Amino acid sequence: MSSWVVRRATDADLAQTGEVTARAYVADGLVEPDHWYVSELRGAVARAAAGSVLVAVAPGTDDAGRERVVGTITLAAPGSPYAEIARDGELELRMLAVDPAARRSGVAEQLVVAALREAVGRGARDVALSTLDTMHAAHRLYERLGFVARPERDWTDELTMRVRTWHAPAPPGALVEAATWPSPRVADVAGWRVGLSAGVTRRAGSTLALGDVEDLPAVVDDVERLYREDGAPTVFRVGDPQNPAGLGAELDARGYTTAAVTDVLVRDLGPAVREDDAAGPASDLRSSWGGGTTPDGVALPSGSDARVRVTDAPDDAWLDVWLGGKGSAREPSRAIVAGAPACYLAATDADGTDVAVVRAAHVDDWVALSCLQVVPAARRRGVGRALTLRALAVAAQHGARRAFLQVEAENAAALRLYGALGFQPAQRYAYRVEPGWQASTGC
Repeated sequence: MSSWVVRRATDADLAQTGEVTARAYVADGLVEPDHWYVSELRGAVARAAAGSVLVAVAPGTDDAGRERVVGTITLAAPGSPYAEIARDGELELRMLAVDPAARRSGVAEQLVVAALREAVGRGARDVALSTLDTMHAAHRLYERLGFVARPERDWTDELTMRVRTWHAPAPPGALVEAATWPSPRVADVAGWRVGLSAGVTRRAGSTLALGDVEDLPAVVDDVERLYREDGAPTVFRVGDPQNPAGLGAELDARGYTTAAVTDVLVRDLGPAVREDDAAGPASDLRSSWGGGTTPDGVALPSGSDARVRVTDAPDDAWLDVWLGGKGSAREPSRAIVAGAPACYLAATDADGTDVAVVRAAHVDDWVALSCLQVVPAARRRGVGRALTLRALAVAAQHGARRAFLQVEAENAAALRLYGALGFQPAQRYAYRVEPGWQASTGC
């Protein structure tokens, strides 16, 4: 697994970021060392002031004790100094650069994917970029990530630039997501959906503020009162298009903190997923993992006798793996995960022990994947990847056409896994928690 991480650039990163950008462009023959543009490439401080600069940072430090920047990309808004082609509603990707010494390790792809998640998080549904005919590796990357050539938007300065655009897939929406992870109790407050779970998972115990209200402070007061009666922190999910104007400011004024930022990732379930090679109903599915491929044509881990068990309810063994031995909230957690129609998949080792689990819940033509957990002894063997693909195949058998999952934006390993499986960013939201409480996490 790659050891570098992608994050927003800090002030301490910017000098290195500029040098890496200039060095990469010169090494690729895109600009001569004495060209005026090299000074602009080095100007990461100005880029950070005018837009968003992301960096890929490798472990360790340089001679000055700074983290090592090995790659970077800039997001520019329409009308900003670094936007060349961005239209209203678009964000533009600029100055993708990877240190020559860090090439062929996936840095460029993860920078672009992180930029797409950042764009969606800022409310943009469309992303544009310009590239040169000679950038063949970049073209393959952009095509793989879903960028489409827009020859009608090509433009010429000193060179002819080819324009490509990316459009965010439609998210399932807050109500579909809530239906796949239902709260034990739900109250209606002025049209808002208040999930009450006695603090068991933020996803179940949060409020969906889906619409404008006449008296925003009074409605928030009413919501807080319900959570106090439930003995749990007040949690709001913010970032949905239906949120009322002023909700964020009202929560800020009350001292609410951000407990987690979550990306919603989606993908279609195409024919490759639907053509499952397992016979019989999904509840009887058994899949040998002694090599071979998944329905997506992806190689399964070899040297293992693991099999997949699929049930229509979470049994004790499944719960043991998911909860990781934490039994204090076992029955409330069981009630939540069993509260919607779902399949519960477990990878079982040769001795019959469950080593990984995942849940696939169905609403309309969507399937929601959640609760992926692999025991420590079975990690780094591809088990989680293979089990996720098996869950998609089972979901397709049940008629699902689209899949989604929710991942905390800081969970780099999970984001890499799901990106490699074709999931793309569709939405970003955050959980806001009232002060003085330590909220529990979701699965």
